[in-house]
Amino acid sequence: MNALARTVNAEAGSASFDFVGVRVTCDHAGVLHVPAFDTLVVSDLHLEKGAAFARRNMHLPPWDTAATLARLGAAMARYNPGRVISLGDSFHDGQGAAAMPDLFRAGLAALMAGREWIWIAGNHDPRPPENLGGLSADNFSLGALTFRHEPSRRPTPGEVAGHLHPAATVILRGHPVRRACFVEDGVRLVMPAFGAFTGAADIAAPRTAPLFDWPRLNAYLLGRDRVYAMPGRLIARR
Repeated sequence: MNALARTVNAEAGSASFDFVGVRVTCDHAGVLHVPAFDTLVVSDLHLEKGAAFARRNMHLPPWDTAATLARLGAAMARYNPGRVISLGDSFHDGQGAAAMPDLFRAGLAALMAGREWIWIAGNHDPRPPENLGGLSADNFSLGALTFRHEPSRRPTPGEVAGHLHPAATVILRGHPVRRACFVEDGVRLVMPAFGAFTGAADIAAPRTAPLFDWPRLNAYLLGRDRVYAMPGRLIARR
């Protein structure tokens, strides 16, 4: 890919490139902007994860949903999209949407107001969220792009997925630095997990590394206020 096709805007905290002929922008917050379709994509919100653990007598701080919605609202304010696609595992379990407190429900409704909202089914939330509106689907297509929760085992051109909670490790000044990231190889693009209580898994791990064409791979590591574009050759391999 030539230098003109891939740009990193440090001031805006984003990286833009052409993916299967569609211009996309990876934002440092962990959202993907697709301006041609006026669409913002987010993955693995895992809303109400703290509440889900509490129902199992494993208590976590109860602020994850508030923090996640606040971060999502800030990212949406930067792009003001007409459509939002949530790539599955939007809620941590099947009870999350129904049991969500009214305060958080109102906050989510405010974000959804006046725009199209697509809920993609995930492994944590395979059924549509209750009484929240929006369209629910197993996958959703826009032009050359297909949005789904879990990456397919065989390469599918234009696939945008989540599920993996990807992270990458690079060596800087002799020390490993690991960050959540976007990762793409020209065929598929995998989103970082967005939720406040979500972890991350190394893309070089045996389970995930075979999903990508490493000579063409690029990772976009999330910093505090910018994205760091790294070619596959700089990613630490196992």
